[in-house]
Amino acid sequence: MRMMFIKRRMIVIIGLLLILSSCGSGQQEEESRSVSKRGTEHKVLADNLSIPWSIVKNGEDFYLTERTGGMVEISDGRQAEVKVNLSEPLASQPEAGFMGLVLHPDFNDNKQAFAYYTYNEEDGTPYNRVVVLERLEDSWDEKEVLLDKIPSGAQYHHGGRLEIGPDGKLYITTGDATREEKAQELNFLGGKILRLNLDGSIPDDNPFGDSPVYSYGHRNPQGLAWSADGKLYGTEHGPNGYDEVNLLQAGKNYGWPVITGDETGEGMITPLINSGEPSWAPSGADFWKNKLVFATLAGNAVKRFDPEANEVVNLIEGYGRIRDVLVEGDTLYFVTNNTDGRGIPKEYDDKLYKVDLNSLALEE
Repeated sequence: MRMMFIKRRMIVIIGLLLILSSCGSGQQEEESRSVSKRGTEHKVLADNLSIPWSIVKNGEDFYLTERTGGMVEISDGRQAEVKVNLSEPLASQPEAGFMGLVLHPDFNDNKQAFAYYTYNEEDGTPYNRVVVLERLEDSWDEKEVLLDKIPSGAQYHHGGRLEIGPDGKLYITTGDATREEKAQELNFLGGKILRLNLDGSIPDDNPFGDSPVYSYGHRNPQGLAWSADGKLYGTEHGPNGYDEVNLLQAGKNYGWPVITGDETGEGMITPLINSGEPSWAPSGADFWKNKLVFATLAGNAVKRFDPEANEVVNLIEGYGRIRDVLVEGDTLYFVTNNTDGRGIPKEYDDKLYKVDLNSLALEE
């Protein structure tokens, strides 16, 4: 009897050990969780990120900016943080830091990229700037300042997204630096979409002569993406909700702070759609199957905007705050921002995820 009791006890213990080993780490548990209620699986490509801001992909390699100043590279499945040497110390104000990144079209030859970051002058005044970085053997080094003294609020509204358009020009989103009325002033670089040649000069066809301003009247735009037919769309943070998706056109006034939401104003553009309340807090954007896909922070989702139906639906949810998205074919990459001070970080946050969009089986 005693031997039978011991055997049964050993079987129970072995069973418990097998159950525990099958659970694995918190990261493994999360990696098996479905992306949406439709049962889609994701893959984690990078974790333990520090407030990641931009996703850039070149071939099979990834480059991720971290608002705290790091550059995370993923190559051959290996994650490494590479030092970034900037000419000015990085500012630490809320929402400030190392943000936008886009590779030069000739990156494979010249190893250069464009970046957007916040710094403090000696007197403590914060500014944003656009610079050229170069990938050296062991670091990224700032080589040139393309545009400086972009207004930076003491707290919020830095903008920060960089993209190169189909026209080969560099597009830059800037926030109003919490100086609302100046978003309407053309000589103030905040609250704008800016457009430059890749050497930092002003394109001849910019709408306001010798000015980098492409459009104005913006509050805090953080997403830019072009449709297949070349139309430029942008996402923008509104006041206490009323976040926007806009069709961006050269020389147009998008109304902030005079109009918000569905309001209209003479000579001002009302957004295609707005969040109303509560807020989406939209950020990075891209296109998939003629629909705009964009990250949301307060919205805790990747959302999809259909320009024809003029409606927004949740594409993916359940990961907390999402800062940027990148679409390649039918694959979606996105980064969370649960470590930014406003989220609830889970184990190994923040992360870069990969999802097969076709597996979502969304109703069209």
